[in-house]
Amino acid sequence: MALIDIRNISKNFAGPKGELLALENISFTIEDKEFLAIIGPSGCGKSTILRMIAGLDTPSKGQVLFQGKPIKGPNPQISMVFQNFALLPWKTAKENILVALGNRNLSPEQREETARNVLKRLGLEGFEDDYPNELSGGMKQRVGMARALAVAPDVLLMDEPFSSLDEITARELREEVLRIWRDRTAQPDTFVIVTHLVEEAVLLADRIVVMSPRPGRVIGEVKVDIPRPRPDYVRSPIFFQYIDQIEDLFGKQTAHDAPERPELLI
Repeated sequence: MALIDIRNISKNFAGPKGELLALENISFTIEDKEFLAIIGPSGCGKSTILRMIAGLDTPSKGQVLFQGKPIKGPNPQISMVFQNFALLPWKTAKENILVALGNRNLSPEQREETARNVLKRLGLEGFEDDYPNELSGGMKQRVGMARALAVAPDVLLMDEPFSSLDEITARELREEVLRIWRDRTAQPDTFVIVTHLVEEAVLLADRIVVMSPRPGRVIGEVKVDIPRPRPDYVRSPIFFQYIDQIEDLFGKQTAHDAPERPELLI
């Protein structure tokens, strides 16, 4: 049984000219301990799928299952890192973590220790009492990641987490994410990232779900069989073969709908 099973989901949104079909008949699975990427052009419904897995949205048709049971709302076993950081600006870095721990069966001392430990794990020791407006973009995203990791989830969802960062910071955080995923002594074990960058998907994922322009449909899946650590391979022929394979899938769409080739992560 797959850890997450997305079964024939479709999603409609109300618009000024009537209902808008955002997703159409999407099906795929996510396995335990897998690093999966969902890639596609802007507006194809990638983030909507992630929100459904997180229990923050529901499909108009179909089902999303976690461990064989329908997802009906937020689940403490599934955490999410947002593109825009989603930090509470009136709370410090540590206080943002403590908010996430509010529903955990922990003493105040245990919550404090957990918050400090997870901030240290993300390289934020010494910044516990800083407010978001005192932090750089990369540090804000580290706080967002720390908040998601503090509850020790089974699954970490990431919605274009590096898109608002400069490339040097984004590269550092990609390596941080891979380090966390490879650490089998701590949760989470399963990662799902939404991205519009082909190179980012190939760099990070075991498997890539490729989506069409809106209404979003799955137009292919690509299993990435490149040895890790993959930064050693970003200029290699095999890396570019996977990029070409994914872009060939995009090429099946009309020239009008096909996304432009994103910049290389080198």
